[in-house]
Amino acid sequence: MISNSSRAGFDFPVFEHGTVWLVGAGPGDPGLVTLLAQHALMNADIIVYDALVDERILGLAAATAELEYAGKRGGRPSPKQPDISLRLIEHARAGRRVLRLKGGDPFVFGRGGEEALALVAAGIRFRVVPGVTAGVGGLAYAGIPVTHRDTNQAVTFVTGHDMAGDLPGALDWNALARASPVIVFYMALGHLEEIVERLLAGGRRADEPVAIVSKATTPEQRVMVTSLGSVVDFCKSIEIPPPALVVVGQNVALRDRLDWLPHHPE
Repeated sequence: MISNSSRAGFDFPVFEHGTVWLVGAGPGDPGLVTLLAQHALMNADIIVYDALVDERILGLAAATAELEYAGKRGGRPSPKQPDISLRLIEHARAGRRVLRLKGGDPFVFGRGGEEALALVAAGIRFRVVPGVTAGVGGLAYAGIPVTHRDTNQAVTFVTGHDMAGDLPGALDWNALARASPVIVFYMALGHLEEIVERLLAGGRRADEPVAIVSKATTPEQRVMVTSLGSVVDFCKSIEIPPPALVVVGQNVALRDRLDWLPHHPE
């Protein structure tokens, strides 16, 4: 077990009993887990983890830690968010060191803010440990820089669905299409046809490059490149295992030269 004492010239914060740490596990590759996240894994009494947390990362936990699954997947029976927050509160009130482990970053489309607010309302002390979000780390593993001086001075991260599972209606799609050179969509495959229609209606070019990154940073990662005008038919023609990112923009074209990740035979 990693102790709470000083290591490598700096002090890890004490993971106190009766507290909750909201920790980002990164997009999949265990090598992208932060030192602070590993420290939490080695000291937690109970780990409440999401569906997108790679099993190899759970293997970093202390042998004495209890694992509790709380995954939410679209279209499948899943725990309700209030129930998950209540479980965190109950475990903390029982004096346990509670690790809420989320794929990516807990504050980037991870509902970490909702859980933190529930902890505040219950008087539970908490800590946030940021993680590598898929929209940055996943694209890097696909050889697609999320920013590049020759192509974009801005990037927009967009969720593919709202709380009800519908396409986000509060977005100004015309403004999004005009203003953001690169758009990274999380969880967008279910509404991809409508998203493409809105982007094209807002002025995006049909020949603009699009990449779909499935299971980013894992051994099963697949990267598929097409165009905005063709992506819907392309996705209908093949099976794309979730989770998947969809990125729209000229940065996708850089993958031809920056695809650094070794490829394994199918």
